[in-house]
Amino acid sequence: MATIMMVGAFDTKGVEYAFLREQVLARGHEVLSVNTGVMGECEAFAVDVEASAVAAAAGASLESLRAAGDRGAAMKAMGEGAAKVAEQGYAEGRFDGIVGMGGSGGSSVVTAAMRALPVGVPKVCVSTVAAGDTGAYVGSKDVVLIPSIVDVAGVNRISRVIFTRAAGAICGMVEAEPAPVGDDKPIVVASMFGNTTECVNACSEALSASGYEVLVFHATGTGGRTMESLIDEGLVDAVLDITTTEWADEVCGGVFSAGPERLSAAGRAGLPQLVVPGCVDMANFGGMDTVPQQYKDGTRLFYEWNPEVTLMRTNAEENAQMGRIFAEKLNAAQGPVAVLIPLGGVSILDGDGELFCDREADRAFGDALKANLDEGILVREVDHNINDPEFAAAATALLLELIAEKAGEEL
Repeated sequence: MATIMMVGAFDTKGVEYAFLREQVLARGHEVLSVNTGVMGECEAFAVDVEASAVAAAAGASLESLRAAGDRGAAMKAMGEGAAKVAEQGYAEGRFDGIVGMGGSGGSSVVTAAMRALPVGVPKVCVSTVAAGDTGAYVGSKDVVLIPSIVDVAGVNRISRVIFTRAAGAICGMVEAEPAPVGDDKPIVVASMFGNTTECVNACSEALSASGYEVLVFHATGTGGRTMESLIDEGLVDAVLDITTTEWADEVCGGVFSAGPERLSAAGRAGLPQLVVPGCVDMANFGGMDTVPQQYKDGTRLFYEWNPEVTLMRTNAEENAQMGRIFAEKLNAAQGPVAVLIPLGGVSILDGDGELFCDREADRAFGDALKANLDEGILVREVDHNINDPEFAAAATALLLELIAEKAGEEL
């Protein structure tokens, strides 16, 4: 028998949550109920953690939130409080999984609690916004969103099915305990894109043969944020950041930005970190009709990677800007760090004679990086394309050097 935290606005959604609660109890599990409703009391069932305690966890008072009548401020406070309640409750071993429901506002509060929990803790949210861009709700965690189909407003012939399946999902998740893995290996995280797959696969094979477990993250914004969050959680031993293209999207306003904190976590943690400007030659947009008007002046080069992804070649100015940003990030690193630059191109499309081949733009990155990087941080250039076997071998060898350096520091 497991315990499932049920979090949500029980004042306005009491009937719906009572139904969900009964479904969980019927499957033999216990429920720890956390009320985030500000407007009134829950009359449908007894609550374990009342809204006043949730508000207090965020440094607010329920009475003040009610008196202010500011829905946005109340949602923010209850989201912060729910996150702290969930984080503390899980640390104390009070529950094994978490479930909730809501519209856009309710989902923001429920998923705030879910994002406060480690990866691997079962998380299910029935939501009216489980479509389109859900990044704000999922963040970098493994939150499962189930479309509510109809609004979370009453138990009817549609919602009854959805709520029952959601209860079955969270119960099944807590019942499916992963088998323990013996002889855990040190973990290396690596960033990858379709344009760097050959390189990362070769590095992963070599590192696995050397006794490491390699976790690969797709550099699509969410992937980079997730990788950084795992580093911050202390679950990583070394970083092979082959594909730093998310910075191109941050600079150019593309759809795969991981935000300004990208390239920060490894430095904060003092981990061995090898950085490669993989795919910084491209910013990502949706279909061609989504490309910002500012880039449609006839001077930019585009490539339709697939019907949903349009790549834009970055120019020398943008590459120089990224070089300066990378230098700033790496100068702040507390552990061994190095940069490896492939002179034969930073992606498949940047190979000699390929569509995005622009050595002037590539040099702009390297020149700006070296001009702003602190003395003592190694920058090594390799006369190969990023996907050549020779470059992968050089990257693996250099990361292993950094890991050995870190080990020597700790002796």
